[in-house]
Amino acid sequence: MQSFLILLPIVLFLAFLIGLSLWVERAGRQKHFAGEYFLGDRSLKGFVLAMTLVATYGSVSSFVSGPGVAWQFGLGWVVFAAPQIIAGFLILGVAGKKMAIVSRAAGAITVLDLIRARFGNGQAGRLLATLLAILMLVFFTTMMVGQFIGGAQIFSKAANVSYAWGLVMFGTVNVLYTAFGGFRAVAITDTVCAILMLVGMGALGMEILDEGQGLANVMANVAAVAPKGPGSEGTLLTPTSGGALGIPLLLSAWVLVGFGTLGLPQSAVRCMSYRRSTDLHQAMIVSTVVCGALMIGMTTLGVFARGMLNVPLAEMGGTTDAVIPYLISHYMDPVTAGITLIGPLAATMSTVSSLLLAAASAIVKDLILFHYPKAGANEASLRVKTRLLTGSLGVLALILALKPLDVIAWINMFAFGGLELAFLLPLIGGLFWRGATVGGALASVLGSIAVYLTVSILKIPVGGYHAIVPGMITAIVLFIGVSKMTPKAPSEALSLFFPKKLSD
Repeated sequence: MQSFLILLPIVLFLAFLIGLSLWVERAGRQKHFAGEYFLGDRSLKGFVLAMTLVATYGSVSSFVSGPGVAWQFGLGWVVFAAPQIIAGFLILGVAGKKMAIVSRAAGAITVLDLIRARFGNGQAGRLLATLLAILMLVFFTTMMVGQFIGGAQIFSKAANVSYAWGLVMFGTVNVLYTAFGGFRAVAITDTVCAILMLVGMGALGMEILDEGQGLANVMANVAAVAPKGPGSEGTLLTPTSGGALGIPLLLSAWVLVGFGTLGLPQSAVRCMSYRRSTDLHQAMIVSTVVCGALMIGMTTLGVFARGMLNVPLAEMGGTTDAVIPYLISHYMDPVTAGITLIGPLAATMSTVSSLLLAAASAIVKDLILFHYPKAGANEASLRVKTRLLTGSLGVLALILALKPLDVIAWINMFAFGGLELAFLLPLIGGLFWRGATVGGALASVLGSIAVYLTVSILKIPVGGYHAIVPGMITAIVLFIGVSKMTPKAPSEALSLFFPKKLSD
């Protein structure tokens, strides 16, 4: 009975998402398929733009894994998460206006369309676009697997159902509404998910403070249970967790989850989807407030949880990813637990839907239709094949998630770093630097990804910094250096991206 009461709100939520997606898809059926399915016909309003950006950026690692790590390391992990506050404002404020203007002028529907327009359709330009499409698929799949693992673990730990059942239940719904609804449906369901994430965070926060008998008592308990002495994990109330999180790692966060987020293609594509400048300005404010509340709020709740949940990690499942589900299932009444669980599930599903749609666009729009334009001649056939492909990608990620990996936050950050190195300089450098060349873009992508993978896989020490730092330094040096030694971009591309009226 308890499991039924927990699952009832979740099942209703999943059914609502499917219904909403089908309704939105039906409303946009008469529009041009590719532009509607992959970009929502460039018609998002400010509030929806803000919430879909936040929901895409926020994920199961933000709602479950991140707070779990904060439960272990304390306020130091809040310091690590702090740069995320600027993500929405940075992405929309820096790239939003120019990406919208240039993408409309170039007829670009995807981020790779825009990069191809900037660096030309020559052999090197095609190689760059194909390489980026492949990297996008690899890192998107990695992120989707992590999200599916997190969602399934939420079901298995909190609702007392098997991991496989939880994976199939919410994963299938996620794949279906994304495949059938497209970008507009994803944006609107993202908005609902972001609101429910805030509701879930509020319910969880009230439960922690109520169970811990107030904030003062909770923080006193956190200080009391902090490990002390040589070899300990550090003090929970210090910015570096007593040295467990070194200054170099905390500085790395400003690249990995701060300025580097400008290179995330699943977020950048939203800069091409809004109606007018007033929507952009509204979204910048709303996304900053909501993103800050969610990212910092949830991580701080992880620290608070330590003050009322001083249970051995082994008893909760042996991984910090199990802390928040354990708290919900053991301390909340069933109905409240079900409503609260919608928050992390919404975070998971909104991220997966955006990644899935972007991955499908990389295959359909950037690989198939670009190289074989006749494949899009029959729009009805293209509609069916695109949905089947989107669904197939989702099923592949579900299959890979059947064997769960540990600590989703690190999986997510690894994929974050790879995407940032691949896209930041070709996209943002190409948008704002006239001297950027396709040779420089190719060198930066190949060189930085090679460094990033080598440092990450071989665990080469780099002075305590995350692998994103040597990777980004490599990318910048190669991008600038090789660009200065290779031929300029085509004149038509430069006139499109740097018209006189914008440069004067």
